[in-house]
Amino acid sequence: MPLDPTATDLLAAVAASPRAVAAHDRAAWVGLFSTDAAVNDPVGSRPHIGRAAIERFYDTFIGPNTIAFRVERDLVGPPTVVRDLLIETTMSTGATVAVPMHLRYDLVEENGVWKITRLAAHWELAAMIMQLLRTGLPGLGAALKLGPQLIANQGIGGAVGMMRGLFGVGRTGKRVVTRLFTAAAAMDISRVRGLLDYDSVIEFPAGTPVSVEEFTNRARNLKWDKLIAAGRTVTASIELGPVHGVAFIEFTSRAGRISAIQVFTDA
Repeated sequence: MPLDPTATDLLAAVAASPRAVAAHDRAAWVGLFSTDAAVNDPVGSRPHIGRAAIERFYDTFIGPNTIAFRVERDLVGPPTVVRDLLIETTMSTGATVAVPMHLRYDLVEENGVWKITRLAAHWELAAMIMQLLRTGLPGLGAALKLGPQLIANQGIGGAVGMMRGLFGVGRTGKRVVTRLFTAAAAMDISRVRGLLDYDSVIEFPAGTPVSVEEFTNRARNLKWDKLIAAGRTVTASIELGPVHGVAFIEFTSRAGRISAIQVFTDA
């Protein structure tokens, strides 16, 4: 019988990831993923698809480092878990960086077990690099060490694919999202509509399509912080009275136009 996609089941599957990372258990961590899974870390870089690619990802970015997950909250919208967190990474040279992040785990059932079919890590590569270099010699040493590791494990193409994470909607996307949230909080439907593409899709909460009018009504008095621009997506931690959540705002290839809004909440 297929598993019932309950919050408990999905959270248990996701919670196994930081345990395997902390234990430096490569087989256990890779085993959490489905056969054809994809790791997009950070979003905007080239995804790592399939077991062999995910193993190489582990060998490059997880295995050599000590990683701690500081989770603020988990949000479940079956079959997806979103984590609002900070990840602290200590490199082999001793340099430590603390990266604000939104992690999205999409899960699928395989042989009666929930597996991660896509891990999307929303964080800002450029900001992390600057933070690393500000640690001084340990950070510079870590950067110089990572380059050869990246090429050895993933080739020149992998290195170039990683650098794609430096590009995306960036500050422009954050400014548009700020205008969107400001208009929605003020219940200004016309201003909200003016930021959307003609066929934009809005889900609030995730999995429940709503109209622009309903979105604006539900988002009145919205508060937000922790805007993260990764690839063509801006994520944000949000608050609506006692309800907390994470919003995912996708942009079209045309700068400043929003193609989709998806909101996960703990309601």
